[in-house]
Amino acid sequence: MGGLVLGIDASTTATKAILLDADGTVGGVGASEYAYAVPRPLWAEQDPRLWWDGTVDAIRAVLASSGADGSDVEAVGLTGQMHGAVLLDASDEVLRPAILWNDQRTGAACDEIRRAVGPERLIEVTGNDALTGFTAPKLVWVRDMEPEVWRRVAHVLLPKDYVRLGLTGVHAMDKADGAGTLLFDLAARDWSGEVLGALGIDPRWMPPTFEGPEVTGAVTADAAAATGLRAGTPVVAGGGDQAANGVGVGAVDVGTVALSLGTSGVIFAATDAPIHEARGRVHAFCHAVPARWHLMSVMLSAAGSLRWYRDTLAPGTSFADLVAEAEGVPAGSEGLLFLPYLSGERSPHPDPLARGAFVGLTVGHERRHLTRAVLEGVAFGLRDGLDLMLAAGMPAPETIRASGGGTSSDLWRRILADVLGAGIATVDTPEGAAYGAALLAATGAGWFATVQAAASATVTATPAAAPGRDAAAYADAHARYRGLYPALAPTFHGA
Repeated sequence: MGGLVLGIDASTTATKAILLDADGTVGGVGASEYAYAVPRPLWAEQDPRLWWDGTVDAIRAVLASSGADGSDVEAVGLTGQMHGAVLLDASDEVLRPAILWNDQRTGAACDEIRRAVGPERLIEVTGNDALTGFTAPKLVWVRDMEPEVWRRVAHVLLPKDYVRLGLTGVHAMDKADGAGTLLFDLAARDWSGEVLGALGIDPRWMPPTFEGPEVTGAVTADAAAATGLRAGTPVVAGGGDQAANGVGVGAVDVGTVALSLGTSGVIFAATDAPIHEARGRVHAFCHAVPARWHLMSVMLSAAGSLRWYRDTLAPGTSFADLVAEAEGVPAGSEGLLFLPYLSGERSPHPDPLARGAFVGLTVGHERRHLTRAVLEGVAFGLRDGLDLMLAAGMPAPETIRASGGGTSSDLWRRILADVLGAGIATVDTPEGAAYGAALLAATGAGWFATVQAAASATVTATPAAAPGRDAAAYADAHARYRGLYPALAPTFHGA
């Protein structure tokens, strides 16, 4: 076949490998699934060796299914779940299961980080507040709770970088994923000696960092034998899953905003400077694109809210039929509001105790009203995050590139356009973050001069919805929605 690059995505539940040709066409997909452990309530851990075994299986599966040979692959790009803490000893042996992004044990560690660095200084340096999902609080927790493990630490990696170690034998990390540790100097695009020192973390443990398309190493003979790839194949830095997905949908330059409407909801905007929100209520990270950063708001339950609603109140009903009922309901659901904080929240309220609610129910409301209120409530939550990003200095978007399962609904796209005040263009980029990782590999292989050129040549956005006549009604409903969290927070925290 010839002329292929490989994108690998080591996610929380599976490792996926895709092959991409120079036209941006996906030539094959391989995947290997695995589970993660919940040893205690609110904990989430995973054995890093699952990612390596999953990578081997996924690469062999994609080569077999596509008919490609390992020698056809010219470069490999990596992406994966962000924020996980992988601790290795001096022999690269795993010291304990990795603590994952969705682990919630580190609330006290977050408070300790704010005290050690200073809350304002922490945001000034890293661009972010201390949240339980980030890597730094996990390291502080291990330091304080597992000193016998802490004494043996020699290397700290993120999940996809453990895969890199298996492929290349090299300790390395990309700058986008590094920024998600809460240990980065955002402006300098590298480790912050100040933050590391304040937290008692040895800087020698942290790997060198690279821009997304930079080559970090090459596939070793052992890795080639395990995977079927050619020894010497270059492996580029890649990016954390959100930055790689940004590349995959073409959100690579200033003025391009992306919306991912999956289980969670993410608004992602590339910036040409390291700007941040003053209270750290949206994330500010380095992009996988050189000389670019990004702002990112995250709501934890977006399309996940609709799935919960369907499974709980309309089991057996298709999403299409459920949403079709809501078409005839006027904007604002006749006064009914839905608060989508079913899993706590990150933006605009970094509160793991936030909860969901229907507010304003009357005997006149039917299931169709509840359905529409869910769609609108998710849109309002996304608007809250967008407003914080605009206040931080991001230009207002004219068009937002949308991807994810939720964007298949025409009604939801129209609601989003009205609420967000921007056109919603759908992007049918296959395989999300893995596609972006493959584009970073293609750039590193010299197929394209820049990541921007790679995205421009391969990613197409199709306009699907523009703001309409309901925008004013939604502005009024959103104003009422914004009063719900302050009013209900004492109840959430007292439950």
